Amino acid sequence: MSHSPLELFPALQGDEGRRPHRPPLADRMRPRKLDEFVGQRHLLAPGRVLHRALEQQEVHSLIFWGPPGSGKTTLAHLIAARIQAHFEAFSAVLAGVKEIRAVVDAAKARRRRDGRGTILLVDEIHRFNKAQQDAFLPHVEDGTIILIGATTENPSFEVNAALLSRLRVYTLEALSDEDLAAILQRALRDAECGLGSEGVVLEEAAQGELIRLADGDARAALNLLELAAVTTPVAGDGLRRLTPEAIVRAAQRKTLLYDKVGEEHYNLISALHKSLRGGDPDASLYWLSRMLEAGEDPLYVARRLVRFASEDVGNADPQALSLCMAAMQAVHFIGLPEGKLALAQAAVYLALAPKSNALYVAYGQAAADATQERAEPVPLHLRNAPTRLMRELGYGTGYEYPHDAPEALVGQEFLPESLQGRRYYAPRGAGFEAELRRRLQAWRQGRARLQAARDQPGHAAPESSPPSPEAPTRRGAES
Repeated sequence: MSHSPLELFPALQGDEGRRPHRPPLADRMRPRKLDEFVGQRHLLAPGRVLHRALEQQEVHSLIFWGPPGSGKTTLAHLIAARIQAHFEAFSAVLAGVKEIRAVVDAAKARRRRDGRGTILLVDEIHRFNKAQQDAFLPHVEDGTIILIGATTENPSFEVNAALLSRLRVYTLEALSDEDLAAILQRALRDAECGLGSEGVVLEEAAQGELIRLADGDARAALNLLELAAVTTPVAGDGLRRLTPEAIVRAAQRKTLLYDKVGEEHYNLISALHKSLRGGDPDASLYWLSRMLEAGEDPLYVARRLVRFASEDVGNADPQALSLCMAAMQAVHFIGLPEGKLALAQAAVYLALAPKSNALYVAYGQAAADATQERAEPVPLHLRNAPTRLMRELGYGTGYEYPHDAPEALVGQEFLPESLQGRRYYAPRGAGFEAELRRRLQAWRQGRARLQAARDQPGHAAPESSPPSPEAPTRRGAES
């Protein structure tokens, strides 16, 4: 015998056999008037730019850019109500050019019929591709619609230049602790839309824990408050007392703001890189854990640490690169969560290692010459000569084999003629680079002596020395 879900779970049934739908607390508590809006005072305080625009009812197409729960959608609704415009909204995840055309056609008809404007809210506008964004251009230009885009991503990266030039970008900030406290208290007092008639008491310590977990997100704060209230039993006095333990139990775990392909991704890796470069192991561990605990690919972090080992530590501590490669292999071998410690070990080592970007600078200069200067042929004495024809053409002629020279030092030039004298690598003297600098100076001084002696009258040029028997002779190897 089969049963419906409502028969099996009678608690789900309402008066008509089903539980009446009730919007989430965050939706019920959405401000209906501008003076109920909390936060974003840098835009909405008297005299501020958006406040003045609303007072004068001269609203233009714009983008609200800010973190989740900062009020982007709510502000769009309030703006529409303020200027008495028709309001349309859709999400870029679900809509396309077809839906845009339908809204635009309706907006044109509305404007012809009664002169009423249309505000179109596009949530997650960064998810529209270029063609979809271009579809807005003429209609924003001629005022058919007032476009309000909402995004958590940097518009500079995600909105094409043609559309962005027609929009004003307003940056919203994560709500402060005081803002969240005000929003929570209003929800607890409001008997019509909030929890005011349900006997919910939020202890002061519990409110602090809730605000900490919400992390500046009003929607997250209200959702967590509602969940904690629903899952907390009624006490003997008829009240639901929300303790810090009740909040943590409802939250299970703090959700970290992170987008593995968006701006926050690059902000966090930038913070990690700069903390490593600044020699701060504590900050390095913090930013590393922010990324890993939010779900970042540990191999991406490992790749960045490997890059840092060469770019910012370099030969000041050659062991840094080996340690980072070992950390990458550890992540491959044991996975997470154990692999996090290998990355943490590498990060702390890099933070405390001596720093030098001499290799980074040297390679950049060499690459600039390689790509911008004339690509000269390899000098004959440096060419490989594995065949008789090549040797007859002079390949390898005049090459001085260092192993046959005193102190393995020869006076030959190894750069093309137009680049002779170029100096790319300039070790800074930090850590092991002090030894490398000493070696480099000795080599340059020794070669200069040999070149000066060679220029003396009567000095015989050294004969070309073939490779010794131990030297590689296979095809393609050094001759």
